[in-house]
Amino acid sequence: VQLQASGGGLVQAGGSLRLSCAASGNIDSINDMAWYRQAPGKQRELVAGITSSGATYYADSVKGRFTISRDSAKNMVFLQMNSLKPDDTAVYYCNRNPPFTNWGQGTLVTVSS
Repeated sequence: VQLQASGGGLVQAGGSLRLSCAASGNIDSINDMAWYRQAPGKQRELVAGITSSGATYYADSVKGRFTISRDSAKNMVFLQMNSLKPDDTAVYYCNRNPPFTNWGQGTLVTVSS
């Protein structure tokens, strides 16, 4: 399965963005899909995940601000990001949890103060 993230951009603090992830194959059989991010000089971290039954989980740093969703019929995963902060600046990737070794191309989110 190839995964392509999109929807990043430059936004002011307090703003919103919606990221999309398109999968080349069927994600219906994948239990957990997730969004990860990697900020400059930092390790990649899991931001949000969603199970095949729709249960969600989030990193403490984004709880209450980010919402993950999936549309398995369209093989897509989304991340709605509200109340963005400069610390959210990173390249965002979608992947399975645990992740495939191929990360695909991420999408850059830059939040200005």
